[in-house]
Amino acid sequence: MKKKKWFAAFAASAALALGLTACGTSDSGKSGSDDKKLIVGASNIPHAKILEQAKPLLKKKGVDLEIKVFQDYILPNKALDNKEIDANYFQHIPYMESQMKDQGYKFENAGGIHIEPIGIYSKKYKKLQDLPKGGTIIMRDAVADEGRILSIFQQNGLIKLKPGVKKTDATIKDIVENPKKLKFQPNIEAGLLPQVYKKNQGDAVVINANYALDAGLDPVHDPIAVESGKDNPYVNIITVRKGDKNRKDIKTLVEVLHSKEIQDYITKTYKGAVLPVDK
Repeated sequence: MKKKKWFAAFAASAALALGLTACGTSDSGKSGSDDKKLIVGASNIPHAKILEQAKPLLKKKGVDLEIKVFQDYILPNKALDNKEIDANYFQHIPYMESQMKDQGYKFENAGGIHIEPIGIYSKKYKKLQDLPKGGTIIMRDAVADEGRILSIFQQNGLIKLKPGVKKTDATIKDIVENPKKLKFQPNIEAGLLPQVYKKNQGDAVVINANYALDAGLDPVHDPIAVESGKDNPYVNIITVRKGDKNRKDIKTLVEVLHSKEIQDYITKTYKGAVLPVDK
């Protein structure tokens, strides 16, 4: 009987000690840490690289940043909607809005961070005006980007869009004049476009700057045409679930990304391929 009583007392003490240890452990798994863990999904370049620079600055403000890298434009929004991450940083406002409309997501913009001017690449021609009649322009499979791409062609005198249509709303169906009968093919996943270009497919390939950088291309000098960064509505943003943009950790993240340290890093590192914004 004495042995049984001793064993019961020992088990109770062990359970109590285990319970106290668990209570002293933070959500991030670090004993005694008061830092709030913030999980942000991002494209590799430049988004995740920018977040890496922000990590120590956030640590000083009590935010433990975890970066989850995604290789496409679909999964980061699914992960955010499923509450697997707290925010994502990879998309511009028109794309977020189109995804909300198509998928029923309830997201909001917590702050614009940078612009990536989109480029048109060609191994066959040195300028847009050299494109042949019936030439093929290969684009990513996203209606949200069609207007920004077509605007470049319109500014260079190759097509005309329907009068009054907004740049962010325009699609291939809004082309009203196309003297060279250029063929716009929006059927390739964005991450594959650099390979399409390197394989010399089509007459021109439209590549987002982040994927161009990731593939070792120079988004400033390699394209035969680049969209203007001035008054550009395609600002890459921190996206959060509706109601979360005023969370203290989210606001701290945006403040740090708008800081001089991070904006200087973007400017010096990407030399015009990525343009910082402060709104």
